[in-house]
Amino acid sequence: MHNHPRALGLAKAPDGGSAAAIALGRPVQPVTLLRPHAAARAARFFVEKFPGKSLYAVKANPSPELLSILWDSGVTHYDVASLGEVRLVAKTLPQAEMCFMHPVKAEEAIGEAYFTHGVKTFSLDTLEELDKIVRATAIDGVPATDLNLLVRLRVSSEHAKLSLAAKFGAEPHEVKSLLMAARQASDALGICFHVGSQAMSPAAYSEAMSRVRDAIVEASVTVDIVDVGGGFPSSYPGMEPPPLEAYFDVIHNAFEALPISYSAELWCEPGRALCAEYASVLVRVEKRRGDELYINDGAYGALFDAAHIGWRYPVELIRAVPSDTRPMAFSFYGPTCDDLDQMTGPFVLPGDVQPGDYIEIGMLGAYGCAMRTGFNGFGVGERVIVSDEPMASLYGAVEEPARSNVVKL
Repeated sequence: MHNHPRALGLAKAPDGGSAAAIALGRPVQPVTLLRPHAAARAARFFVEKFPGKSLYAVKANPSPELLSILWDSGVTHYDVASLGEVRLVAKTLPQAEMCFMHPVKAEEAIGEAYFTHGVKTFSLDTLEELDKIVRATAIDGVPATDLNLLVRLRVSSEHAKLSLAAKFGAEPHEVKSLLMAARQASDALGICFHVGSQAMSPAAYSEAMSRVRDAIVEASVTVDIVDVGGGFPSSYPGMEPPPLEAYFDVIHNAFEALPISYSAELWCEPGRALCAEYASVLVRVEKRRGDELYINDGAYGALFDAAHIGWRYPVELIRAVPSDTRPMAFSFYGPTCDDLDQMTGPFVLPGDVQPGDYIEIGMLGAYGCAMRTGFNGFGVGERVIVSDEPMASLYGAVEEPARSNVVKL
């Protein structure tokens, strides 16, 4: 490991390393439960099965310990989207290869990334951004000759739960001139896209790859890299996707059919898929009002997406004695004084949930851990390493005995 867990302020759970063992300690503050084995398993899956190179999208969860776990599991390339992420990866993983994949960057950020941190790969979706990259990486007015430039296409997000189709991406009528100009300025030319977050069908990638094919044919340029971006899903209540191998097969077949050289590289940028299973949060019920539960984490903590876009996360009641009460649907209120601190769910739990009970909310390794604030003075307590299985997994069945201390409903 590049960073030992103890050095990062982490502790290991007692009594077999389970969520239930943590709940027995009656923590007052929310506790983040970390599962390094789950993140390592996801990383190995992509490294071994994706038919190309996998770049971890750092924005999904930038914690240094996770970056080190992914590196130790074979992920050597990192998709960074800001100078802060560039500096973080450079400090945590000095040997990692970074790709600056935000299409709109400050010229100063491009310059520091290139000259100080050795970043050679940049994405763009306009001629203005191309000019900016060329200026920022030039030495005494002489353009750099070692750039990998990836032109981002605008593609549909219709198969994704969260659209990424509005903000970035060159329009069809802009692509030809952009590819031709980027070809002249680059050592390796690439095309990239993003089908949206939590893509629920492999068809999202085949349709986007059709756009890639059209762009290559129209511009008549030699393309060295095809980057299919992120969007690879995880499993949530009501959002159970096909196996990831189905996505990989579709991408591989589409890539093989492109008019590109035999030596061209295939890339992807998984974020959620590599880190969702890495973390969950153990919360305490502070109050019950009918079918509303007041818990000690919320919209300004790890549950931003649950509040603002209605994302449903798996939940489990953790008790020493299992409940035999019929399940019912609940909504949550977080701990702050803000009415917006509400998660409508529905979250299905036993009907006898009461104040003092503990609930594990799963699949929060992606974005949940990254978007916390300290608003209103509320925050997260300990971060603890546990060895039990995550609540759901796309990398192997989660066997019930592995979570034998948890009441699963």
